[in-house]
Amino acid sequence: MGKRWILTLLLAFAPALAQTRGGELRVAVLAEPPVLDPSASTSQEIPRMLYDNVLQGLVKFNEKGEIVPALAERWQGSPSSLTWTFYLRRGVRFHNGAPFTAEDVVFKFNRARDPKSGHTHPEYYQDIQSVEAKDPYTVVFRLRQPNQDFLFNLARPDSVIGPKGRVEEQKTQPIGTGPFRFVAWERGVGVRLERFEGYYEPGLPYLDRVFFRFLPDANAQLAALRAGDIQVIGLGVSPENALVLQRDPNFKVVTGFTTTEITVGMNNSRPPFNDLRVRRAIQHAVDKKALVEGVMLGFGTPIGSHRSPGESCYEDLSGYYPYDPARARALLQEAGYGPNNPLRFTFTLAAPYPYERRLGEAIAAQLAQIGVQARLEVVEWATWLSRVFRGADYQMTIIGHSEPNDIGIYANPGYYFRYDSPRFRALYAQYLRTPDPKRACELMKEMQRLLAQDAVNVWVMNAPYIAAMRREVMGWWPNQPTPSLNVTRVYLGR
Repeated sequence: MGKRWILTLLLAFAPALAQTRGGELRVAVLAEPPVLDPSASTSQEIPRMLYDNVLQGLVKFNEKGEIVPALAERWQGSPSSLTWTFYLRRGVRFHNGAPFTAEDVVFKFNRARDPKSGHTHPEYYQDIQSVEAKDPYTVVFRLRQPNQDFLFNLARPDSVIGPKGRVEEQKTQPIGTGPFRFVAWERGVGVRLERFEGYYEPGLPYLDRVFFRFLPDANAQLAALRAGDIQVIGLGVSPENALVLQRDPNFKVVTGFTTTEITVGMNNSRPPFNDLRVRRAIQHAVDKKALVEGVMLGFGTPIGSHRSPGESCYEDLSGYYPYDPARARALLQEAGYGPNNPLRFTFTLAAPYPYERRLGEAIAAQLAQIGVQARLEVVEWATWLSRVFRGADYQMTIIGHSEPNDIGIYANPGYYFRYDSPRFRALYAQYLRTPDPKRACELMKEMQRLLAQDAVNVWVMNAPYIAAMRREVMGWWPNQPTPSLNVTRVYLGR
């Protein structure tokens, strides 16, 4: 009786099991990145397409945000936390056929820690004193001082490893060790990947091919999904489209958490936002709850500093500046602004990101209620990156900061907020150096409070993760603990 039941169950599921391999997945992404190397640009569209799909590091984040093995099978730190030894997987090959060895790791991190190398975030690696290959499969890192975030930084997209000596080529033709290999970057259209037959994890990936298509317009995404031109809208589904698709049995909507802080960035080094009174007035003039309910149809969580509720050591400061138009007007008056001299500035929005654009427009309307005139300027993504992010040539902007555990950006006075606080830098240094996790958590919360006190930016909300897909798409990550549309275990059911 038992054997017959098992046989019946297997036969019932045989058609579904037979469809778990093969096929092409077509995924819409919001913007085209300037390059395809995450260590050469901060554009989060790069890791969304390539992190762990094509490019891997020693360790990586899984779908729960946990740090797990990737190219390193295991690792151990010394009692002092100054020496870290990584034991590499054997038999791993890059997509060009070259063997992956400790020499590739040494080249990567010697370059990463060199501030003149052009690596996007050398500060992540500044505490590395040396990187040494003990043998082809053992790498030893020696640190100048303990770093609370050392292992976390090795899991970031910035820490992915390519073949040694290959730098410029990685920007347009990335070679990695992941389950998919890069095939083509069709400018203005999308990025094509295909299964890497030599991948070290048996049986993975399930798909034959993946096409990430650049589709910034929400209506075009919806039309393409319904027509079958794409099977997935990878992120940024508008709330109203999500509600429509939830009612259609041919589709499913995935919602979960992200580490994205929707941030109204204020240039702290330029008028009018070099005045703390003005920054605090803006805080009181923004009704975050109304934005979440009215613009996002209830999707999203108000926040009050630069950390997401799903991250460790989060402090809820969403009520630190309650919505208070009268208080906002009083602060503006103290700063010299009023009916006869209204506060005017340019509010720069990035074209491809629908949440941010819609929220920016609504925030401008809220500011108008207290007499503030915010002139909206919409720019293309490449322009935003060059002028706002790299050049800090702006007054106010809005964007989602999706990297996890990235509060350290405020310790850099050259970052585009131009926030220059010796006290914050001291707190961040203490956080990195303390060996006590409890003390590190206290310092993390203190940093969040200081950013709120200084009203550096308006942190509007923790963005929800909303993806939409056809019913046959299986195995999609429900959350975004790091920017990664990971398709390693995605398959097409029937």
